[in-house]
Amino acid sequence: MIDFLRRALGASATKGASFPRRCSVCGYEGRFQAGGRPRRIDARCPKCGSAERYRLMALWLDREGGFLRGASVLHFAPEKGLAALLKTRVGRYVSADIQPGRADLTLNIEAIAAPDASYDCVVCSHVLEHVDDKKALAEIFRVLKPGGLCLIMLPVIEGWARTYENPDVKTPEERMRHYGQSDHVRYYGADVRDRIRAAGFALTEFTAEGPDVLTYALQRGEKLFLARRP
Repeated sequence: MIDFLRRALGASATKGASFPRRCSVCGYEGRFQAGGRPRRIDARCPKCGSAERYRLMALWLDREGGFLRGASVLHFAPEKGLAALLKTRVGRYVSADIQPGRADLTLNIEAIAAPDASYDCVVCSHVLEHVDDKKALAEIFRVLKPGGLCLIMLPVIEGWARTYENPDVKTPEERMRHYGQSDHVRYYGADVRDRIRAAGFALTEFTAEGPDVLTYALQRGEKLFLARRP
């Protein structure tokens, strides 16, 4: 009886594990692949390899980000897939990383070696949880032109009122245990919005919800934060 139930549940999970989707990055239509750690159903487009957050970014760029087609964009810690997406949808694309050889420019996001008001847009996807975010946000604000925009994505637990940080957590093993990744230094709560606004930004959000989640296989409730320098 137990073996029968295991087989039945396994067959049911497999049968309902994947649905036809559409990729907002490359236009592919069909079944997606599982991916990530832990494994997520329909996380990856089999044609271009896009993850959920790339598809959310692509939706915003196509629907609301047309003005960036003539803009200068600085992308920190460029992920290959996101870099490829941005290059097709913005004007002048420049990547940056603190490690030499990983991007067009070698820059420290906490002390950006660039003049004030240098860029129309800064892309900061899953970077702030690795660094001193107060310094990084202040520097991003400085290098943006007036009216410029920072596109921010990061891990956030909306049910937490406050961001979790612990000064006693110092080793990679401890960071893995506390923050879920060995090189993270915090886990954001809902007050991430206060942190962004404290740097001087006006903030809006683009959220994965409704039919878009089903059509493009997005993570429910995932956020693209739109931080604009007044």
